[in-house]
Amino acid sequence: MSGPIPEWIVTALAAVTVFTVMFGLGLRLTLAELRWIWQRPGPMGRGLFTVLIAVPALALVITRALELPRLAAIGIVLMAISPGAPVALRRSLGAGGHRAFAPSLQICVAILAVVSMPLSIAALNHVYAGHATVAPWLVARQVFVAQLLPLGLGMALRYASASMAARLEPGLGRAGTVLLVVLAVLALIDVWEETVGAGVRVAGAIALTTGAALAVGHLLGGPEPATRTAVAITSAARNPGLALLVATLNAAAPEIKATVLAYLVVSVFAIVPYVVWRRHAGGRIGSSG
Repeated sequence: MSGPIPEWIVTALAAVTVFTVMFGLGLRLTLAELRWIWQRPGPMGRGLFTVLIAVPALALVITRALELPRLAAIGIVLMAISPGAPVALRRSLGAGGHRAFAPSLQICVAILAVVSMPLSIAALNHVYAGHATVAPWLVARQVFVAQLLPLGLGMALRYASASMAARLEPGLGRAGTVLLVVLAVLALIDVWEETVGAGVRVAGAIALTTGAALAVGHLLGGPEPATRTAVAITSAARNPGLALLVATLNAAAPEIKATVLAYLVVSVFAIVPYVVWRRHAGGRIGSSG
């Protein structure tokens, strides 16, 4: 990034924020809840299909249908093949996503990204006549440090001392919220020029891709409303860390990185109406029950 805020400040704050959010979520989870998925493999299979296959396919179709410039299209598709945004789990649970299914889906997506990312990049090389690569161990390191490690530490602490986890979780939840707000403001300031520079057509394509991901995730995530919510949000929230890792390792053109940053900003706002709807729908279900 080349914004007014030093990159190291945004990077350090992002690392602290993600660790705090994932560790706090881990304090809320138990192994018993994660076992839920083994009795119901159907929703997991549909969720993984949507996140790892359907969303990249949708991005390809949309970017080609709108005849976007090649570099902008590559940036959008690069985000579409980068699954497992660290904050997706928090947004999913906050919108009423299934308490046992949503974490299981997030963990499986993060682990499978180690395989899906290199394979997807190889496929995109064929589509766009490129030569990009990414080593699986680099993806694994990013996923482990940013998501699996803090989530696992939180779950381990809850297993060792449920009372301590219960005392820590509310404070960490509030701290995570504050950090997310601060990070969002700083990131928006830092990437605003790139976001605006991407153009209206690119922003529209990103919003359309995000909306399509929400729709397909909601459709395939059923039949339970809570699993629909989890699949939809996990599908729509893509991982800018993985996308920028690939872009940086392959010395991508500035237009590609700018599109990735624009995707991050536009998708955050595009998901908000769905989150509000699912919270409202969950409240109606709860009150009617």
